[in-house]
Amino acid sequence: MNNVNQILKSKGYQVWTIDRAATVLDGMQLMSDQKIGSLLVMENGKPVGIFTERDYARKVGFSDKHPQDFDISEVMTKDLISVTSTQSVRDCMRLMTENQIRHLPVIDDGKVIGMVSIGDVVKDLIDELEFLVEQLKGYITGLQ
Repeated sequence: MNNVNQILKSKGYQVWTIDRAATVLDGMQLMSDQKIGSLLVMENGKPVGIFTERDYARKVGFSDKHPQDFDISEVMTKDLISVTSTQSVRDCMRLMTENQIRHLPVIDDGKVIGMVSIGDVVKDLIDELEFLVEQLKGYITGLQ
């Protein structure tokens, strides 16, 4: 089973962030421009929450107010769930499933070093299964 660091080595360490004083419109524009589904919300260089497409849909989408009338801090998810680079992909899958989330910031020694999405986790699991299938094929072929 791979760990988070192996995913980050493959996909990269880029983390898109936004200041907690930014508007929801700013956040949605940045996510659209970068083709991503979440932003880590920062204050004084430290993560204080996460803003996702789900936050927008659930907290802004049906409101009478416009996205530019909301600060990110009003609608972000404040209870930040994160992982370290040494945690397993299985840990990520468990956390994502139990908490019904799609993004996990990777934080080592208090420093944000990456972001892992459900897509990254699924890709890693598929790659691992394909590797195991090939190993089993080779084993079975060797027996014949």
